[in-house]
Amino acid sequence: MNATTVTRFLAVCSTLALLIIPVTLAGPPAHAQSVAQGASGLPLPRFVSLKARRVNLRIGPSRDYAVEWMYTRSGIPMEIIQEYDHWRRVRDPEGTEGWIHKSLLTGERTAIVAPWKRGQDKVYVQLRARPQVSATLLAMLEPGVVVNISECNGTWCRSEIDGAKGWVAQNEIWGAYPGEAFK
Repeated sequence: MNATTVTRFLAVCSTLALLIIPVTLAGPPAHAQSVAQGASGLPLPRFVSLKARRVNLRIGPSRDYAVEWMYTRSGIPMEIIQEYDHWRRVRDPEGTEGWIHKSLLTGERTAIVAPWKRGQDKVYVQLRARPQVSATLLAMLEPGVVVNISECNGTWCRSEIDGAKGWVAQNEIWGAYPGEAFK
């Protein structure tokens, strides 16, 4: 692995920082994402996550193509942007694109907390008891951590990490589209 590869790997696998710090969060309302239908009958684009602990990202849709990247952690969110047979063209939180076999992906939703804020000092994302800015602050999440998301209402997503459950502003995560609602 070269230095860039190691840096990307460490960024994707950053850890959780739970701090109880009273701060408020405000942001603009989110907008809906347009969708098409893929060959599988499922919408494109859509978010999924890595099922396996070791997943190869290939430059083309077959095992005959070279491996461009190897992920070594399950649960990382991926955006499916194209389908071909049993292969899915995906985009990771850093913007890297490539092909992964569908058996290595799961529909379970996860998200990366504010990856665009990584490396900024004392910047955290709030985990709230209810989906509103005035709700009790449960924890502060460090940018780059992976959370499980079970529901989004278009503005907030119900999230869980290491037993802590609450709501994160949808515009503070990568793994749900602006305005997307699901249960």
